[in-house]
Amino acid sequence: MNNYLRSGFFILLISGLFSNFAFALDLNAGKEKAEGVCAGCHGKDGITAILPSYPILAGQHQDYLSQALHDYKSGARKNAVMSGIASTLTNEDITNISAYFSTMPSPLHLKIRQ
Repeated sequence: MNNYLRSGFFILLISGLFSNFAFALDLNAGKEKAEGVCAGCHGKDGITAILPSYPILAGQHQDYLSQALHDYKSGARKNAVMSGIASTLTNEDITNISAYFSTMPSPLHLKIRQ
């Protein structure tokens, strides 16, 4: 009986890991959501924001963007506008948006110093 419980737990754990991985691969859903939710302030390209103080999202690390959105959603990170927007996003939306922006070309990439 104990082996069955361990096997069941292991299967649930693995399926949970792969379900999160599958979310990250839905870049089209991330693009669609980003164009509807994020582009108004951060620009359709994730670079040309409406204000210079708004961060560049294109090329950011996926885990950083995901954590930031989760923190805005939970209130751990404070910003009235971003908290309101993040509160409407599902975990799947956050995963997809983060994956989408992380794959975009960006001026954030390091350049060789002369």
